[in-house]
Amino acid sequence: MKRQRIETEERERRERQRIERAERAQRRNVRSETCLSAVRQNAQTNTNDYKDIISNLPDSLLCHILSFLPIRDSVSTSILSSRWRPLWTLVPVLYLDQRELGEELFDESNGKFKFVDIVSRIMTVRKNRNTISNPIPPLHKLCIHWYYRCLPFYVDKWVHATNMCDLRELDLHLRTSSRQPMELPRSLYFSSTLVVLKLEFAIHLNSPSAFVLPCLRVLQLKCVTFANCDSLSTILNACPVLLDLTLHVDDKYLRNLNDFNVIVLVGTLKRLHLSWNVLPLSKYRFQINTPALEYFHFDGYLSGDDVLENLPNVVESVIQIEDCDSVNDYAKRVWDFMGKICNVISMELTTITGQILCHGFNHENSPTFHNLSSLKFCGDLWYEWYAWHVVWLLLCWAPGLQTLVIEHSSWLGYLNKRNPFLEEPLDVPECMLSHLTTCVYKGFGGYENEMELVRQILKAAKVLKIMKITVSSYPILENKPHFRKELSKFYRGSQKCQFVFDEGHFI
Repeated sequence: MKRQRIETEERERRERQRIERAERAQRRNVRSETCLSAVRQNAQTNTNDYKDIISNLPDSLLCHILSFLPIRDSVSTSILSSRWRPLWTLVPVLYLDQRELGEELFDESNGKFKFVDIVSRIMTVRKNRNTISNPIPPLHKLCIHWYYRCLPFYVDKWVHATNMCDLRELDLHLRTSSRQPMELPRSLYFSSTLVVLKLEFAIHLNSPSAFVLPCLRVLQLKCVTFANCDSLSTILNACPVLLDLTLHVDDKYLRNLNDFNVIVLVGTLKRLHLSWNVLPLSKYRFQINTPALEYFHFDGYLSGDDVLENLPNVVESVIQIEDCDSVNDYAKRVWDFMGKICNVISMELTTITGQILCHGFNHENSPTFHNLSSLKFCGDLWYEWYAWHVVWLLLCWAPGLQTLVIEHSSWLGYLNKRNPFLEEPLDVPECMLSHLTTCVYKGFGGYENEMELVRQILKAAKVLKIMKITVSSYPILENKPHFRKELSKFYRGSQKCQFVFDEGHFI
């Protein structure tokens, strides 16, 4: 009897435990479903809130965001919803680049240029959305880059469709196989809002005799044509606040202008890049008088009649002078040219410029660069490279130099043969003894001439702190550990010199 009671109680206990477990499991399921439902609801709410936040942003902010996107991506946002459909037409920036808008430059199926179709469609949509009751914001920046088979007629049509009264930046890069360039609208010369004007190639400048661009600060004219000999001077005189000027002059675009000269007399100018692809024997000359200039970049040829004057404030310069046949006389011109910018703090020279300077160096008449603290020497190097003598001479005439950078893209000639022009100089420049703290060699190939050059610098520089070698990807560098070990054995004139070896590729 007692045994039966115990068994009954045990069965009842187990049944109660089973029921309790089932109830607990049910409660857990209910809680899980409740939590999951809440999570789903919150997620949906957050998603809806996110969509609402983006869609509810003001048009001005959305258009500002779209203005940083390529035009193809900006137009693509119109498929998101009806809210987004018109927004791309309200963007105040149009960047129309042939390479971005169409990989195929010609559509054989209909015989039309795809770039023309795309841009014309964009302009038409913008025009149709611009109504009296709901006007679209005016364009502030228009950029058209048409690299192949440009048709100036269409560009002229698109530019004329732009409201010049509000345009702040116009950038045209046009290349055409025809000889009919585009002329700018007359209204552009009287714009009171234009700040940046960039014109390149198939554009003809035929400006009025009197006009003014009161807000223009940046002007770029690259290989454009001019209506007469005074066109450039007229334009420059019409820019009272011009700060940045880029001129690329090629004599093949000046064939009909016998008395054309580039005269830059701009008192407000801070930056000037003059690319002068005009042979010294040609009849064209340039004259530069810019007392406020701080940055000067020159590449091209020099003639005996070119004038460079009144440049006391130039602190940064890039000099890329092309070679010519009459080396000795030409070298004197280059040294005279260098003397006009002797107050620079930072200078970049090409190896060709250095080669020219070698022929005309004069200890008595060569300029001294008292303020020069950073010198960069770049370009292609070759076996018969005696331009290193010029680097050494420039170090002698830059007593306060602190940073020297040597950078080259390739070696030419017998690379592993000892260069006779790399004999160790007897005189050590003053900057090597007291100021030069950083030397960077970019594009190091591991050749014997390079090793010798680095050895001389390490030995002569008494206060050098960093010698950084950035290696190239040339085949000789497969034995990097060997020449790295050799470099580390070189005598160092400065006990504080640290050798930094960068094995990343240099192009």
